Amino acid sequence: MASPQRDVIDFSALEKELKSSVESEHKYKRENDAKLRAVSQGVSSYQQFRDIVLSCHLKPLQRHDKNPRKQPWNPLLGPHTCTPGTPTSTSVNTSTGD
Repeated sequence: MASPQRDVIDFSALEKELKSSVESEHKYKRENDAKLRAVSQGVSSYQQFRDIVLSCHLKPLQRHDKNPRKQPWNPLLGPHTCTPGTPTSTSVNTSTGD
């Protein structure tokens, strides 16, 4: 006779194991494809081969993925400030000379 404790299935542990196995399989296929691609490209060194395999999980950015910067690189400098002596396109003399 089987004990009732042994008949209980822990579905959360089973699901976690399944997700881990699926992710491991995806990683294996992704890295294997990268290895085959690197060999077919004829990389010249092991370092290049290794870099291709290590970066195989990266995906190129799409147009909508890019985040336009609304802040200047240097927030201390405003849009109209410049260093002394540096010409700018907005510093045109518009006086009439009267």
